[in-house]
Formats: sequence, structure tokens, C-alpha cells
Amino acid sequence: MSEYGVVLESGAVRFERLLPGPIERVWAYLTEADKRATWFCGGETEAKAGGHIALFFKHGLITAEPPPESHRKMNDEGALMGGTITAYEPPHRLAFTWAGMGDPDSDVDIQLSQAGDRVKLVLTHRRLATAERMANVSSGWHLHLGLLEDQLTGAPPRGFWSRHDALKAEYAERQRGA
Repeated sequence: MSEYGVVLESGAVRFERLLPGPIERVWAYLTEADKRATWFCGGETEAKAGGHIALFFKHGLITAEPPPESHRKMNDEGALMGGTITAYEPPHRLAFTWAGMGDPDSDVDIQLSQAGDRVKLVLTHRRLATAERMANVSSGWHLHLGLLEDQLTGAPPRGFWSRHDALKAEYAERQRGA
């Protein structure tokens, strides 16, 4: 299984990961604000379809690496985004719209299934309106899912900012050929 996301269609990318279980533990890292803040973003999740999901990004909580100047404010002070939950099926599926800072809304669908003693996570992000957004979102999920794996295995968190720009450029190149 590759760490890289694959383009499904124009404006859509899918990631797959095999993570240590149990499935309820992985679900908690998707839906509980304090756990989700350790690898992605904080914010409360209203536990029902039609509910609100708050996405509070403060990367200073997930990495000690200094951010590039362009991301300093988000890293240090945080940035609040959010969306509407479109599917809430514990512990197997969480889907939501994502209203991003000035970008058109997009859709995130995360599915969990048992795979032996591991948990298969399949994350699909659709309606990414531009090639720039697609590369940015792809590199972001790639890095954040790596940090989720680190949390679940107890490994030290891997780098984020030190890898972000190069990975974003790599995704832009990969997706041009897709």
C-alpha cells in the first residue's frame, strides 16, 4: 500500500492506510477533538449527520518545526474552518463538507474497516476546485495521515513543515500526469 494519494477523477484524491487497531481507537482519533488535535486539527464534532464539525488548525500543536513565513499565523495562532457532517456511522464512516478559507466547499469521506488485526482507513477528498488546491490538500493529507500513524504506534511525530513544500510540489507534478 503506497503512502501516496491517487487521483480518482478530476478534483478527487484517495488515500489508504493500514493502522493499528482496534477500530474504535482509530475512530476516536477521527472524532474526539483532543485526539484529532494531535495529528490533524482540533475542534468539536457534533455526533450526527447534519451536525457541525469544527476544524481548528494550529500546527504548533502537532510539530515543533518552525513554519514557513506564509503559514506562521496559522501555526502559532490557529485558523478555524468547519463543515457539515454528511455521514456519521461509528466506528466505520465519517463524512463532511469542508468550507475552507475562501475556497469552494469540498467533501471528505473517511471509511474504516477491519483488516485482520489492523484497521484499513480509506480517505477520499472530492470537489477540489483547482490544481493548486488538489496538490495542497493531497500533501496535507499525506503528512497528517503519517502523523496519525505516529500517534497510533507511539512513534515520535515525523516532520511536517520540513516536508510540506517538497511534497506539495511532488503532488503537483504527479497529478499533472494523471
